[in-house]
Amino acid sequence: MSGSDNSKQIWIVSDGKPGHLNQSRGLVEAIARRRDVAISEQPPMGKLQALRLCFSAGLPRVEDKPALIVGAGHATHLTLLALRRFYQAPVVVLMKPSISTGFFDLCLMPEHDQPPHRPNIITTRGALNRMQPGEKTANSGVILIGGPSKHFDWDETAVLAQVESLLAAERRDWLIGSSRRTPVSTEQALASLAGARFVPATETGPDWLPQQLACAEVCWVTQDSASMVYEALTAGCKVGVLTLDEQADNRISHGVDRLRQQGIVSGTPDWSLDQLSGSDAHFNEAERCAEEILKRGWL
Repeated sequence: MSGSDNSKQIWIVSDGKPGHLNQSRGLVEAIARRRDVAISEQPPMGKLQALRLCFSAGLPRVEDKPALIVGAGHATHLTLLALRRFYQAPVVVLMKPSISTGFFDLCLMPEHDQPPHRPNIITTRGALNRMQPGEKTANSGVILIGGPSKHFDWDETAVLAQVESLLAAERRDWLIGSSRRTPVSTEQALASLAGARFVPATETGPDWLPQQLACAEVCWVTQDSASMVYEALTAGCKVGVLTLDEQADNRISHGVDRLRQQGIVSGTPDWSLDQLSGSDAHFNEAERCAEEILKRGWL
C-alpha cells in the first residue's frame, strides 16, 4: 500500500504470475509518479462470487471505492468486471482479454495481438514493465541469455559464437546473465568463456536485472527473450539482438522485428550498434499509457 490518507485508490487484481504483476505494477507506478494515489493488490475472487456480483440486482451504494482497477491475465477478467459493476469504477485490462474488449473501459494490448482500432484500446509496443533508467556507467554492458522456447529453435553453438564475437569486438565491462530457461550446458560454456563476468540466474534476485539495466549503456538479448528487449529499452539502454532461428508464424517476434526495421534496436553482426537511429531515445510504454489514462480524467 502506498499514498496518503487522501489519496485516490488504485486496485491491482493479481493472479500471482510475476509477468502479469510486473505489467500492472509498471502501469500503476507510472501513474503514481504523476498523482498522489494509494496502491493495493488483491487476488481474484472465486468464480461464483464474481458471477453473483456481475449479475446481482440492487447492489448497495459504496462510499469507499477505488478510482481505478487494473489487472492482467485471464484469471483476473471476471473479477475485474465484477468489481467494475459493484464499485462503478473504471477498469483497465492489460494484454488481450479472453472476453470482448467492449466490457472494459480501457484495454492495453501489445501490437503483436493485432488489436482493432477502438476508443477503448491502446496498442503498446510489447508488454509494459517497471524499468526505469538510472545514471549510466561509462563503458558498461549486459548480455542476457534466454533458452529454449516454443517460438525459437535454441542453437547453443550459434548463441555462444555470437557472444564470443561480441566480447571480442566490443571491449566493454560486460556482465552476462542467464535465465531460468537457459540450459545447464549453455551456462557451463558461458562460465568458461566469461569467467566471473557470467552470473547464472540462480545467483540473481528480483532486483538484479533492474539494477543492471538501469546503469548499463548497452544490452544484448537473445531473440527468444522479447520481454527483456522492451525492458532494456525502457531502462534507456542501446539494445542489440542475438539471433536465433524462429518457428513459423511467430507473432511474439514481430514486434522486435518492427523495432529493428525502425532502427530502435539492432542485431548481429552490428556489434557497435551503428545501425541504431537514435530517433526513439525515450522508450517507456508504461509512462505513455499512464498519460493516456490521466487524460481520461479518472484520477
